[in-house]
Amino acid sequence: MDNDPNTDAGVEGGVGLTALMVAAARAIETHRADSLAQDFYAEHFIRAARAPASWPVRIEEVPDGDANPLWGRFARYFGLRTRVFDDFLLRRAHHGARQIVLLGAGLDARAFRLDWPADRVVFELDRPEVLAFKGRVLDDLGATPKAARRAVPVDLREEWTAGLIEAGFDPGAPSAWLAEGVLLYLPRAAEQRLIDAVDRLAVGGSALAFEIKLGTNSPQIHENPLYRSTKHQIGVDLPALFDAEPRPDSTVELAGRGWSTVNRTPFDFTRQHSQGPRPQHNDPLGGNQWVFATKLDTARLT
Repeated sequence: MDNDPNTDAGVEGGVGLTALMVAAARAIETHRADSLAQDFYAEHFIRAARAPASWPVRIEEVPDGDANPLWGRFARYFGLRTRVFDDFLLRRAHHGARQIVLLGAGLDARAFRLDWPADRVVFELDRPEVLAFKGRVLDDLGATPKAARRAVPVDLREEWTAGLIEAGFDPGAPSAWLAEGVLLYLPRAAEQRLIDAVDRLAVGGSALAFEIKLGTNSPQIHENPLYRSTKHQIGVDLPALFDAEPRPDSTVELAGRGWSTVNRTPFDFTRQHSQGPRPQHNDPLGGNQWVFATKLDTARLT
């Protein structure tokens, strides 16, 4: 892979390509009549990158429309996930979280597209080449963030907290954290370090949302049309990108450190919003859970 920050190689292969896949899904969701999430920047990332020049940004551009496992059902999943985590972050921001930390921010444009309360800071952590590509596209559009934005070029597989602190993060101020579609690609030890770091840096009353994936390694699930269409249509073999090590139970780990945790499935939110994917046989989405954790505010208990 070309690591030159002056190219878009960071989103042209491997896990980086999944960021473009999600951007295309967000673009499709944006243009739906019944859209759950709006991201008008997403399609510009697709047009600026080399690999996905022919990818759709509207469902009308997909010959089989919503029957397409990738651009129909899977894209709906990403649209629903975007809406749920948007709501989480805005809710926490309106209830005192002055710092928003996006772990593995990818090509999401939350700093630009969401209406943040005044004096909020959004920290975007991702690999340097991903942030460089993202920054060029947004600069070319003349995009203006709606909160103070701090891009933090780091690799979450390595030590990243020093970069966050140097960018101005205050461990003494309330914060809201998001790891959206990140942990399943990290080695076990990196996920454990990430959870430990968030616990150390988050003051009481702070919150964290993250996505986990459980029990989806069977051959039947790997052959589901969702995974097969992703591989055949855009060359992304998702199961091959997932880290093969047994996953740590980060929900239990946080609970043991004084966090309250709630696990929800995407299908819970499909029912809530009356839109989104519904369960299938041998479903790759069946093991997905979205975890919402709040750190105990000991100051209020004394």
